[in-house]
Amino acid sequence: MATRCSFENSNEVGVFAALTNSYCLTGIGGSENFYSVFEAELAEHIPVVHATIGGNRFVGRTVAGNRRGLLVPNTTTDIELQHLRNSLPDAVVVQRVEERLSALGNIIAANDYVALIHPDTDRLTEDVIADVLGVEVFRQTVGGQALVGSYSKFTNQGGMVHPRTSLEDIEELSSLLQVPLVAGTVNRGSDVLGGGMVVNDFSAFCGLDTTGTEISVIESIFKLQTQQQNMQPGQQQQSLVSGMRASLIDQL
Repeated sequence: MATRCSFENSNEVGVFAALTNSYCLTGIGGSENFYSVFEAELAEHIPVVHATIGGNRFVGRTVAGNRRGLLVPNTTTDIELQHLRNSLPDAVVVQRVEERLSALGNIIAANDYVALIHPDTDRLTEDVIADVLGVEVFRQTVGGQALVGSYSKFTNQGGMVHPRTSLEDIEELSSLLQVPLVAGTVNRGSDVLGGGMVVNDFSAFCGLDTTGTEISVIESIFKLQTQQQNMQPGQQQQSLVSGMRASLIDQL
């Protein structure tokens, strides 16, 4: 299920949170509302951890990870690094990366098997990503944008990419990632998917501005509706169209 929430007055959920199949990080904010939304949905399954990176709250854009590991930038202090290692499951490897492009969440998009990275990422960083996250790494752009972490979001079930991505590029990326992809938006037309939402194999969180149609697309492509998992592809498509039609009628 996809849940709408906001960090104080910001709908950029993916800026202030990071979510994988084995842990969730949230920035320390002025109120506990943001944290409690994640905790209510996830606490039974994975740890939800308060964190800062280099003293800043925008943890979602500065870290990248999957269920095996977490990569943090060189601005991370020793205390923050120790806090993350103490709070996350023992199986999760936390590694500090000496990378010139330090907003790791913007330059890396990964699931548990494949990672897309910014074409200008250091060769050493590429090796660290492959080792720590246990993934195949590909230098790629999405819709002509080098910031793959900002303009794409994918899990082991499916993914979304920048709305201006061509059909040929979508097919190429889908073949590379081995998951179905769709071009889409979040937060009422925003193409910054990485900043607008966080998602794993069983839940998603997006900004309060996200429309019913966008929610329908998110829940369909990431296979978050349990009743849809047993449907045939044709039925899933029909269900998605019905959901979009219903949400448009609601808006009118």
